[in-house]
Amino acid sequence: MRRREFMALLGGATTWPLAARAQQRRLPVVGFLNAGAPRPLAVFAAAFRQGLEQIGYVEGRNLVIDYRWAGGDHDRLPKMAADLVARRVAVVAVFGVVASHIAKSAVAGSSVPMVFANGGGPIADGLVSNLSRPGGNITGVTSVAASIVPKRLEFLRAVTPSVSAMAIVTNPDNPFSVAEERATQEAARDRGQQLEALTARNESEIEAAFSTIAQRQIGALIISTDLLFFSQMERFATLSVRNGVPASAPYREFPAGGGLMSYGASIAEAYRQAGVYTGRILKGDKPGDLPVLQPTKFDLIINLRTVKALGLTLPPTLLALADEVIE
Repeated sequence: MRRREFMALLGGATTWPLAARAQQRRLPVVGFLNAGAPRPLAVFAAAFRQGLEQIGYVEGRNLVIDYRWAGGDHDRLPKMAADLVARRVAVVAVFGVVASHIAKSAVAGSSVPMVFANGGGPIADGLVSNLSRPGGNITGVTSVAASIVPKRLEFLRAVTPSVSAMAIVTNPDNPFSVAEERATQEAARDRGQQLEALTARNESEIEAAFSTIAQRQIGALIISTDLLFFSQMERFATLSVRNGVPASAPYREFPAGGGLMSYGASIAEAYRQAGVYTGRILKGDKPGDLPVLQPTKFDLIINLRTVKALGLTLPPTLLALADEVIE
């Protein structure tokens, strides 16, 4: 091979990755901001990508996704959000109530549109002022509705009719978790049900909450909506069965992991819808014209093995209402 040809080939080999990266930089970049960690939430990140693909955007082909995971450390979120805005991503997709508030502050005054997906109330939380036409630069998806709070309490009472005292565990750092506790307290008062409020910010405090439940002889537990709690569903399931405490959670992962029951909307569906909205904005839709999506279906899931393990009797009417029974 001639020296000139060899040098040209060598030059091409060294510059090709640079050219590829330059081409990649011309692709639209979507910021992905999540308060959680990638390992337990990988299935939801996949659902987000699925939503994008429905609109024609495939990561690595015609789209770049800049993932920012806070790993449960909310103090990391402001810098992550600011970095994404400084990078001028085409859209920032934000997951979780706390992350949504932080990202809203970060995008304020910029041209970066934002799509949120969380378990809060977008109006009560101050993310938008109108669900049908949010206006401005923000829209998104909520995965809960106020109507599920009394239902969750009602279903748990149906399998624990003799229990006098129940508890609800919330994360005091999550505004929606706290709001859910207040709504559950109101629903409990309407039904004459004693309900104690417990809090947990981390894994050790979850353990401590169950110690309190045992000490106070609390007979049943409601687990509130929270990202930390979602990542600890198997732990909650193990502790509830070990302590003989029937419990209900918002997430299917709880009965799937051995817990008694769950009642709530599909979190994966909310991520998928956020992906669809992100894709629509990339194609030119204005966030303010896209109505905030709310869940229309809530699934009641019951683990029959846990019913038996806890020595409970499942009313036939509740069994008939179940969308899924784990045997």
